[in-house]
Amino acid sequence: MTGKSSQAYLTPSWPVPANVKAYVSTRKGGVSQGEFSSLNLGAHVGDKMSDVQTNRQLFSSIVAMPDSLIWLNQVHGIDVAVLPNDCGSIAADAATTTELGQVCAVLTADCLPVFFCNKSGTQVAVAHAGWRSLCSGVLEETLSHFNVSDDIVVWLGPAIGPEAFEVGGEVRDAFIERQKEAEAAFTLQNNGKWLGDLYLLARQRLVAQGVTEVYGGDFCTYQNEDQFFSYRRDGKTGRMASVIWLEELFSV
Repeated sequence: MTGKSSQAYLTPSWPVPANVKAYVSTRKGGVSQGEFSSLNLGAHVGDKMSDVQTNRQLFSSIVAMPDSLIWLNQVHGIDVAVLPNDCGSIAADAATTTELGQVCAVLTADCLPVFFCNKSGTQVAVAHAGWRSLCSGVLEETLSHFNVSDDIVVWLGPAIGPEAFEVGGEVRDAFIERQKEAEAAFTLQNNGKWLGDLYLLARQRLVAQGVTEVYGGDFCTYQNEDQFFSYRRDGKTGRMASVIWLEELFSV
């Protein structure tokens, strides 16, 4: 597994400047009960709102997150919120910022969270890449908000793995229509369905955009019930948060 982990979060292992702070919550360390046990950060899944608010405060405190997080209304699309210019209820599946202390965040429970940073440490982003968003171009759209001269580093967070993500032929066809290389990301099963590799599909899309420094991508939310929520596995379940922001570096 990539990244250091504590009970409540993972820390990406990627070569980015020290002022870049990024974390992914796990399902551990919160107060939610039952299907949402225990660190559910999703307010739209049927959990008690008081528990969700407590969990969000706990996670924020644990990772020393600035009080600037703006939750997106994720719709499995490709729109990117530019923060803090966008505000209120934002229908988007990615967020980016150049502002110090502005937190960008997405929620997932099998979909792929993708972290972006330029090597100069002046811009960050995070995208919610379920198969629909990934296929439609959410990674490409996120990259379009960086300067074309930027060297970009990417980290792929916890998602459903290639041994568990079963899809129909229409999903495979949709990806191959966009990029021929996507054929390599699908394996035919005896039941006529396909196992898809979200991590490989994301890497293919990123490489096609000239991004070659891609890290992470060795998790499976579906198979690791102890650590991650999984919608495919459980149906009614919680959500993990992937957060990233820029801090000011102080000289001593």
